[in-house]
This record gives sequence, structure tokens and C-alpha cells, in this order.
Amino acid sequence: MPRYRGLTWDHPRGRDALVEASRHRGIDLTWDVHPLSGFESTPIEQLAEQYDVIVLDHPHLGDALRHLQPVDDLLYGEFVGPSVSSYRMNGHLWALPLDAATQVAATRVDLAGPPPRLWSDVIELSHRAPVTLSLAGPHALLTFLSICVALGDEPSFEPTATGWRALELMTDLTARAPRHAVPLDPIELLDDMVADDTVAHCPLVYGYVNYASVALDRRVTFTDAPSERQGSRPGSTIGGTGLAITARCTPGADLVDHLRWLLSATAQETFIPVHSGQPALSSAWQSDLVNDPVAGFYRCTLPTITSAFVRPRLAGYIGFQTAASEVVREVASRAVSTTVGLDRIAGLWKEIGDE
Repeated sequence: MPRYRGLTWDHPRGRDALVEASRHRGIDLTWDVHPLSGFESTPIEQLAEQYDVIVLDHPHLGDALRHLQPVDDLLYGEFVGPSVSSYRMNGHLWALPLDAATQVAATRVDLAGPPPRLWSDVIELSHRAPVTLSLAGPHALLTFLSICVALGDEPSFEPTATGWRALELMTDLTARAPRHAVPLDPIELLDDMVADDTVAHCPLVYGYVNYASVALDRRVTFTDAPSERQGSRPGSTIGGTGLAITARCTPGADLVDHLRWLLSATAQETFIPVHSGQPALSSAWQSDLVNDPVAGFYRCTLPTITSAFVRPRLAGYIGFQTAASEVVREVASRAVSTTVGLDRIAGLWKEIGDE
């Protein structure tokens, strides 16, 4: 049996650098993988009983906290945006910011022209080129939250005028979106954008540096998420992943040293990018060595991640996110009215507070 067992998500960005780092540094840490939806399908307490290190997203902390141990003493360095603060709760840090990502704009400039910067420009583009939103799984709600940010309000799960405007905008864009693209998750959507010419632009999709490589025949250009007006805040909801140590683990000096190395400039600026990863260290996001092979992916989206919104991290939030996303999809497809949708989202949010 390996001395340590780790669990990460099954994508080159989540898997390759971690697996190769264990080999490269000779630590007895074996990585298993599960799909992005793995935490929704398997309770965190079950995973924490099986693994010593888990790669997770910050909204899971509300359900996971009692199964983790603080990692305050392992953190050093400066990281982009709220990558660190999103993993802080109750006076402690519960995961190390390994990977940084937020929703940004993705454009095939050969099809769409210069990437639109404002939401009004996105709407205009949608009348002459194929534009889609990312609405699969939790991304329907996350897109809604990000548009609310761009329209000037911190997201509220109560009915507001800003929420009404955001859902109306989503409904308008979805009416003209390519039918095949609406149910795609971010990876499927970006795969589609580099495979053929059926999608020219997505104004909000989680950035995957793998699709920005200058070596690709059909490269996706990533830029800041849209704003409502010139110079206003780009609306985006931070994602990314952190390394958490479970309560079952007794971390030896070898594991502590390894996790610290994964956050080091050496790992974040060279090793992780070379092995399909997406770093979180600020110096990596501003490095020429990291940016040049991917057409400035990191520098071009740094303002967006710097001001990104952090989702709630309370117990039951993930279930709410799943249910509320279904409501947003129903509104976007005109199955229910905007007013009814806002009321249903508010009811779902109240259920969390009543538990």
C-alpha cells in the first residue's frame, strides 16, 4: 500500500502535474482520479476516510470542514485574486491554492473578430456570429452570479432588479445560441470551439490554458470577462482547486515538504505549466516563460481573477447550487418566467438557512 493516497479530478490539468511530481520527487503519494462531479456524487466524508490528500473546490468546505485539518503553516507566497481567501474559514486555511481559474471570455477571433469587452457588445455579436453561454451542471447558476457582478451588485439569492436583468440577458442570448452548445460543460464547449467553427464566442467559461496554446490550429483567445461599461468590474465567479489534508492523515515531513514544493516558484512557474497544469502563484501568472506559449492567457485574464466573486461556503450549498442551476436553465429556455425563477431560487436558498 502507498504511504499516502491522494484524490484529484480526471483531466490533464488536474492530474498530470500531480502524478509526475510524485514520481519526480520520489514521494510515496499515489493519485487516484474522479470526474469533476465526483464530490456531488460521493459524500466528502466517504472520500476523507479513504484519502490523505484531496483536491477540492472551495464551495465544498461547508460540508468538508470537519473532515479536514488546517494547513495554515504550509502556505507561503503571493497568489492571484481570492485564491487563498476562498479557502479560509473559521480563522484557518483549509486548502492550499494549487490551481487558479475563474470564468473568462473565450473567443475564436477568426470567426468573431476582436473579443467583445462589454455585455452590450456580446449581445450585438450574437446577432452576427454563434455565441453561447455555459449552462451545463452548476455553470448555469455561476453564469447568473457573474452577470449580476458585472451589472454592479454582489449576487443575492433573493429576487432583485439586478437578478431580473441578468436572467433576461441570459434568456436573450440563449434564444440565438447554437442548440448543440447549450448543454455542454466548459471542457466540452472548449473542445467544440477548437474542433470546428460552430461556436465563435462564449462570454463566460472557466479558463483552461490547454486551449490557448499557440501550437493549436484553432486556438481559443481568452480575455477578461465582460463588464457592463468601460472600466467597471468584470463579472466572474472564481473556481480553481486547493490541496486539502484530511483528518485521517498523519502528514510526515516528506508530505509537508512535497506540498510546500507544489506551491513554490519552481513548481508553479516551470514544472506545473509544463505538465498541463494551471498555476495559482502571482509570479507565474505574470511570467513571460509561462505566458508566451499560451498567447498571454494569464496576463490577459489577470484583472478578472483579481476581482472575482467567491461563492458561499456553508453546509448544503452544493445541493442548492445544483437545484438553482436547473431553475436558471428553465428560465433561459423560457420554460418558466424570470419572476417565477427568481422566486424559486429564493425558496431554495431559504431551505439552506432553515436546516
